[in-house]
Amino acid sequence: MDTPARPDFVPVGTNETRVFGVPARERACRLAAKAGLECSDAPRPDAPTLLANIDYAWDPLWLKMLVKRPGAVIVCDGVAVLAHLPAGSDIDRVHAGDLTGFEQLDAATVELTNDELRKRERPFVLPLTEQTADQVERAAYDGAYKGVTDALTLYVWRKPAFYLTRWAAQAGISPNMVSLVGAACCILAFYLFWIGQYWPGMLSGFVFMVLDTVDGKLARCTGTASWWGNVLDHGVDLVHPPFWWWAWLHGLGAYGRPLEPVYAANLLAVIVIGYVMQRVFEGIFLARFGLDMHTWRPIDSQFRLITARRNPNMAILLAALLFGRPDVGIELVALWTLLSLIFHAVRIAQAETARQVGGPIRSWLS
Repeated sequence: MDTPARPDFVPVGTNETRVFGVPARERACRLAAKAGLECSDAPRPDAPTLLANIDYAWDPLWLKMLVKRPGAVIVCDGVAVLAHLPAGSDIDRVHAGDLTGFEQLDAATVELTNDELRKRERPFVLPLTEQTADQVERAAYDGAYKGVTDALTLYVWRKPAFYLTRWAAQAGISPNMVSLVGAACCILAFYLFWIGQYWPGMLSGFVFMVLDTVDGKLARCTGTASWWGNVLDHGVDLVHPPFWWWAWLHGLGAYGRPLEPVYAANLLAVIVIGYVMQRVFEGIFLARFGLDMHTWRPIDSQFRLITARRNPNMAILLAALLFGRPDVGIELVALWTLLSLIFHAVRIAQAETARQVGGPIRSWLS
């Protein structure tokens, strides 16, 4: 069976409004390029077209859905916002509002599953004017946010990171620049932990953690995500946590709360092996059941808020540091890592049993 041709992306209309510092048409074409579509000034008579009314702003998730749905039109208050038109369609007729013969999807009621960001949502469609630009930026930022992640990212610095994302976009700062500054703060936190300067290390670490939110949101909101940026962002995320915990243990001597060397080595082994095994378990769950293990049931998404990853572990260390006991903090991190590992192992076993009894495993977000 022949693969259907991908539509050309054709923005129509004029709109000088900027979203995150980017003109409406340029941003629309960037988002289309990230969805694998080629931006064109006019439709080709022999090719399908994905028509975009740039008097409106929209979540890029719509593009992924429409590419697979020829003949569908996203409608907002009776106006065609995005339309997947077969080759030879009368573009002017559709743009003028005559949608006879097309599948009309009301943007106010359609819900879609975003597997990449682990959430089910109603993607936004909003009129784009100078008066609504702030509302559009907030909606685009929220749309770029993961639905299943840790509590600090989801609740504590969501709002501050929005303002930093907006400022970086308007200042012309690229996501990779943000990632590099964050990586420098990450390395500085390692050094400060190593010498027992936990409070400055915490500050540097938390700056890195906030910037780790900003770079991804900046890339998605401005349509500037790249392969290199993804490698830099996720590579640092994946590698650095064990080094932080190692540095924390080493710094206890300088702080005045040293642990017996063999005991400290065992704590580090539990934390590092537990961290690696949790990642392995995630891979096993994905390979066995075809979905992220944190999206199987609501309890899995809820546990992701606090599971023993970097941000929850840093919250534990901060709480212990408030009492002047960084040694107890790292012991609690080791304990929580072990308990989290057990939880995930049990969930894999339960999913295996559920599949044998009831068939395919599906996400509660589906």
